Amino acid sequence: MSARPAAVLWDMDGTLLDSEKLWDIAVRELAREHGRELTDEVRHALIGASGPNALRMLFDGIGVDPSPGTIVEAGEFLERRVTELMLGPIPWRPGAKDALAMVRAAGMKSALVTNTKRSLTEYGLDTLGRDFFDTSVCGDEVAHGKPDPAIYRRAAQLLGVDPKDCVAIEDSPTGSLAAQGAGCGLLVIPCEIAVPEAPGRVFRESLVGLSVEDLRAALDARA
Repeated sequence: MSARPAAVLWDMDGTLLDSEKLWDIAVRELAREHGRELTDEVRHALIGASGPNALRMLFDGIGVDPSPGTIVEAGEFLERRVTELMLGPIPWRPGAKDALAMVRAAGMKSALVTNTKRSLTEYGLDTLGRDFFDTSVCGDEVAHGKPDPAIYRRAAQLLGVDPKDCVAIEDSPTGSLAAQGAGCGLLVIPCEIAVPEAPGRVFRESLVGLSVEDLRAALDARA
């Protein structure tokens, strides 16, 4: 078995926090603002997507040809609505808080790596606790969000480690592609949607009972 990871890189929405449910409320309300209902198929396609990509996919999915101004207004609507929803308690995913504490106690570095923009991520960090993380990287801080691997490479760079020595923990197909593209080991904890089986992907039902050995296994399984 390989050495333990140099760092653990955590996705936020759907992995640590059960916040995809808040996004679900907001994107469905946005569709209704345009006189449409969002299908589950389109909603699931949005999970894990970066902000601009998600908005384009949403409008394509509801059959609305948006102007640049409409895209801007939609982004402002989502930020305003999700902020309102995040001001209340954000539920944790099962086992997430103990998993964060385990990584800290083991002396491994830790980063939050999310496609969510910085202004909204800060609300998530209010719930999670900043002491669990050495750094964080958000979708609006890289040229292209997940599934592009740049966001994971940036997190590893900020931590001073090689992405190949890191384990990423993800819940979505989009995030999984980003993590593997950066060369990270990958542990998948599906939440709202299924993640396809693929070489190098280790699956777990939840973060309950996560151990250093589980993280080592994710490094060893890397394709």
